Amino acid sequence: MTTPERPHLIVIYTDDLGYGDVGFLGPSDIATPHLDALAAGGATMRRWYSNSPVCSPSRAALLTGCHPSRAGVDHILGAPRGRDGLPPQPTLASRLADAGYATSMVGKWHLGTSESSSPRALGFGSFFGFLAGCVDYYSHIMYWGDHHPIHDLWTGTQETWRNGEYLTTMITDAAVQVIDEVADDPMFLFVSYNAPHYPLHAPQEYVDRNAHLPEDRRMIAAMMSAVDDGVGEIVAALERQGIRDNTIILFSSDNGPSAEERNWLNGEEIAFAGGSAGGLRGHKGSLYEGGIRMPTLWSWPARITPGTQITTCCQMSDVLPTVLDAAGIPPADQHVVDGSSVLDLLTGTKSEPEDRLLYWEYDGQTAVSDGTWKLVRNVRERLGAPTVEKIGLYHLAVDEAETSNLYAADHSEAVRLGAALDDFETRLTGWQQQISQQGQELSPIPTAAP
Repeated sequence: MTTPERPHLIVIYTDDLGYGDVGFLGPSDIATPHLDALAAGGATMRRWYSNSPVCSPSRAALLTGCHPSRAGVDHILGAPRGRDGLPPQPTLASRLADAGYATSMVGKWHLGTSESSSPRALGFGSFFGFLAGCVDYYSHIMYWGDHHPIHDLWTGTQETWRNGEYLTTMITDAAVQVIDEVADDPMFLFVSYNAPHYPLHAPQEYVDRNAHLPEDRRMIAAMMSAVDDGVGEIVAALERQGIRDNTIILFSSDNGPSAEERNWLNGEEIAFAGGSAGGLRGHKGSLYEGGIRMPTLWSWPARITPGTQITTCCQMSDVLPTVLDAAGIPPADQHVVDGSSVLDLLTGTKSEPEDRLLYWEYDGQTAVSDGTWKLVRNVRERLGAPTVEKIGLYHLAVDEAETSNLYAADHSEAVRLGAALDDFETRLTGWQQQISQQGQELSPIPTAAP
């Protein structure tokens, strides 16, 4: 088989995985040897951020290159069939498909359950997985919320029944099948694991592998052991096909670890502490670092130097422009994105980061950071929790754990970042008003640090 000039791309996404739940970012009680090997052979991203602290908006930003509100998904989408989600627009999948890539997705979608918001409608040539936010790992049924159970497993548009099979293993097997069938065309494969999102299910072999850990931590570790084994199988499949060197692999998570009570399987009704944010403050649903800083690596043996460590602040919306840059695909005139290509950082052709502002919004919380300083408004510790700070200023350069709110010290940084956040909040209002107006072009977020 002839390796195409354009690289293959595999995005491996996990669900509710914390910054401290992998080995490649530092000491961890969860063993992830395959991920650690990928990181050692590629680039570890020390400050890679999700665009949102929850599932659906994060995925929207990944696939569109836009802030979630601009993309049209700023909240967690529901599970009932026929619900619209991500509006029709260019995506990473559609841009790559237009350039001749074979595009496939396996696993969790969570960007709408209607036909117009389906993976196929938004650029994927094939799909195996589930459309909503979470399912039982063995029955593939959604049981939660104020609705009746919903079976949610599909091959394309065909409902698929495979009761009793562990979903993480099924996702891995489907991904390996796509790789084994790769033709001469370049491939984009989105492998979207739902682990370690609740319900905390894992086969006995993985529970036994982590029997030394406390109950809550043990189940997160067991689920991640299954994912890590899957990553090993995916890499092995690439090697069998002789395409490993020219394959870009991105591994990350949609948001930080969940502290929701429903993670427990023993009836506990207290906050769950099984996931780890690696010493960072906050969990899923929070704009503190623990809710939005993601365990992330890039691997591309042909271009990325092994052992690369990158501390520049980057965001999930950077994926689309980075991948298009790597594939030599020019930006589309009518497709405005908020992300920036970080290809030069990954390949070492640019070492000095540019001044840049990153912005977040979720459920009344907003934040802005230039990497050194961060301003937050109406922030919470976790999903569903009350507001704990109306406004906070943190010096991330010396306080990554966000323990000291310096806003009252009247720093000039509070004024500078406050003005930028005011502007962002104004733009948010405009996006929310305009998003329903099909075809209207929205102006990009200003990212140059003032």
